[in-house]
Amino acid sequence: MENLLTAIQMKDADAYTIQHQNITSVDLMERAAVSFVEAFARKIVDKKKSIVVICGQGNNGGDGLAIARLLNEQGYHNLKVFLTHFSEKSSADYQVNLERVKGLFKLEDARNLALSATDVVIDAILGAGLNRPLSGNYEYLAQLINQSGAYVVAVDVPTGFKSEGALEPIYNGVSADYCITFERPKINFFFPESLQALKAFEVVPIGLAESYLQNVATPWKLISEKAVGKLLKPRSAFSHKGTYGHALVIAGNPETMGAALLCTSACLNAGAGLVTTCMPQSGLTALNVALPEAMFLNRESIKDVDLLKFKAVAIGPGLGVGKAQADILSHFLDSKVNLVVDADAINILADQKELLNALQAQSIITPHMKEFDRLFGNHNNWWDRVATASLQSQRLQLVIVLKNQYTFICVPSGDIFINTTGNPAMAQGGMGDVLTGVITSFLAQGYSAAEAAILGVFLHGKSGDHLAHKRAVVSASLLSQEIPRALKKLLNNVVVG
Repeated sequence: MENLLTAIQMKDADAYTIQHQNITSVDLMERAAVSFVEAFARKIVDKKKSIVVICGQGNNGGDGLAIARLLNEQGYHNLKVFLTHFSEKSSADYQVNLERVKGLFKLEDARNLALSATDVVIDAILGAGLNRPLSGNYEYLAQLINQSGAYVVAVDVPTGFKSEGALEPIYNGVSADYCITFERPKINFFFPESLQALKAFEVVPIGLAESYLQNVATPWKLISEKAVGKLLKPRSAFSHKGTYGHALVIAGNPETMGAALLCTSACLNAGAGLVTTCMPQSGLTALNVALPEAMFLNRESIKDVDLLKFKAVAIGPGLGVGKAQADILSHFLDSKVNLVVDADAINILADQKELLNALQAQSIITPHMKEFDRLFGNHNNWWDRVATASLQSQRLQLVIVLKNQYTFICVPSGDIFINTTGNPAMAQGGMGDVLTGVITSFLAQGYSAAEAAILGVFLHGKSGDHLAHKRAVVSASLLSQEIPRALKKLLNNVVVG
């Protein structure tokens, strides 16, 4: 996993790198500018484009001046540089880079800025570490940029955007089309409110000391493919269906059998050795036709079954929220079985909080935003919502999978894992049922609750990413079928690596 750092921690990492690599801060700034220009050149190929670089008076502005000089050397000659001059103070490295560009460009005052919709704007006004909304000249400049219709590329962060902490409901900073950020993404890039500030981002390396970054104390972890590869266990010789666990899926109602089928299908496709589906009798024919590998358990017989034969149990997709369903959920709370709670089962927990408090330690719950707020109260922003998820995970000793474009996995240790796989093409019904099946499958195969959640969420999104290369829309059924192929690619990397 990759550590994600706050703005202050990143500043400390800069200082550590400067000290231990025996380089100057302005040399580190040059590295950042070189990496930015390489990424920018891949994005803006036309060197005749009108490029406007707007520089503040701090280190972000110093980056901007270095970037302007390097772009000029790369053949981007239709380039203008504007300086803010909003303060009497400026950083030392800004002054060094200001001297380096004198004579290359006419340096203009940002108060005289005029933009066209055909311009490409490089926003190097204010960098990371800002903790309040813009005001005065900076707010005016941001609005001028936003209203111009120009394509905006931000240096490290868009001006006015906070790297971490609760984001304001109304954002008054620069709205960037693209952000090229240094060494690590900012924590707030993964919250939905960030869409006001940036549409997409790219992370570029600048040579910070990786060992230092990975040893900083931080709860924020980015799930990487390399880390997932280390968690995965390739199948070994002489293994059999019993090796990979028996999962029970309790799902479906007469009107929602599809949820049970999707969850079961995903559980099988992710590798569980055996899967039994507990559903109403009316679903048996559909189960036999669609998934002959699965076994059937009549809903009426659930309390007569020896639960200890199951390594993992999923409960909730399409289940319904009546008394009978609540009784089934309550029945499982008294067992020692590994539980994955989703959908209607979460709604039952929200209505009967005593059941939530009775969940076995290391159970997994997989709410989306509305389900989460029904469980733990309404939230005004995603930063507070994730903070609550982390606190409740530690209090209740649960793994909480808070689903969104970037899914947050909160574990009892206090760590918060962020998943980056998945895409908008997957925005269709049934995706949560599939995710529950995948997580349950890994749990049945002997992975810990945290590992099962991390692997399940990553593989679910990765499967969707594979399909999205060829399809504008990805259905849950197709996603389930793609899981074995995506898993094979990940396992091949484990074997080769």
